[in-house]
Amino acid sequence: MTADSKGLELRSLIRKSGALELSLATVALPEPAADQVLVKVEATPINPSDLGLLLGPADMTAATASGSGAGIVVTAKVPVAALPALAARLDQSMPVGNEGAGTVVAAGASEAAQALKGKTVSMVGGAMYTQYRLIKATDCQELPAGTTAAEGASWFVNPLTALGMTETMKREGHKALVHTAAASNLGQMLNRICLEDGIGLVNIVRSPVQAKTLRDIGAKHIVDSTAPTFTDDLTQALVDTGATIAFDAIGGGKLASQILGCMEVALNKSAGSYSRYGSSTHKQVYIYGGLNTGPTELVRTYGMAWAVGGWLLTPFLQKIGRPDQQRLRQRVVAGLKTTFASHYTKVISLPEALQLDTIAAYNKRATGEKFLINPHKAG
Repeated sequence: MTADSKGLELRSLIRKSGALELSLATVALPEPAADQVLVKVEATPINPSDLGLLLGPADMTAATASGSGAGIVVTAKVPVAALPALAARLDQSMPVGNEGAGTVVAAGASEAAQALKGKTVSMVGGAMYTQYRLIKATDCQELPAGTTAAEGASWFVNPLTALGMTETMKREGHKALVHTAAASNLGQMLNRICLEDGIGLVNIVRSPVQAKTLRDIGAKHIVDSTAPTFTDDLTQALVDTGATIAFDAIGGGKLASQILGCMEVALNKSAGSYSRYGSSTHKQVYIYGGLNTGPTELVRTYGMAWAVGGWLLTPFLQKIGRPDQQRLRQRVVAGLKTTFASHYTKVISLPEALQLDTIAAYNKRATGEKFLINPHKAG
């Protein structure tokens, strides 16, 4: 790299006026400090968790675009009512992208940094929708020989979220779990983990096609929320598995309440006596996504031993501490091509990521569809 080397970086800006602007900025490439490396980013996925920063609450159905190639600029309107919650980011041009992978092209003087020079690594820490990422060596995970950047790009968010679910289940005293939007990349990983570890898993999907996707990879308990027999089917799957904890990617609507209600019915089928307070077994639903952005509707038909709360990966990892984090990370790295393999609908360039039709495609958050950005791809 030369002193005047530059690269492209995708930026998201929400102005105080309520205008969202997406653009590509040309940035200088800094020299790594002693504990840093400079990575040529070759693959970085678009996760649902990235869209909150990239697009915010803007109405993308009315978005407009001007320019082309590296000069493309996308604009959209953010509802005035949403601006107070965004106060900390207004008028700041923000880089985007939670995770990625690529080749270390420059390294600082420390032993840890020098050990990564020329290696293919995965990274976590934000600002990954860029051609080059300066990052601490400790925030990189060296990939096994023969692993491509595309294979290692999604090593963090989905794999550790799936493992975090089973870890949370064990730590909170449950023996089986429920997962919604279960045919997603994450859901398929979770199914493979549960099959490997002998954990009962109830997969809730939203179509017969999604149910077939899971059957084809060996899922044992699949329930279609669009079927007229949904609640009966779910109750029976809960009886069969004993699941009393659920992780819900949908968020809005009545699904969380339906899960709790069916858990209560399943528990009462084996109850030795009646209690007007319902089953004493704690039933837990964690909402970790927002595929439905409407209100979460709870109809309390499930006694008093229940809870609904939020679950996020980063606080979970902070809670379990570095040794357990490392244990989970090593499992992911060992299974990147098997248990934790990701499949992508399309590989796109940075300019393509800002084309309106592409934005509309990945903003649908459709189950089974996942986009990968190659920042060095032409176009």
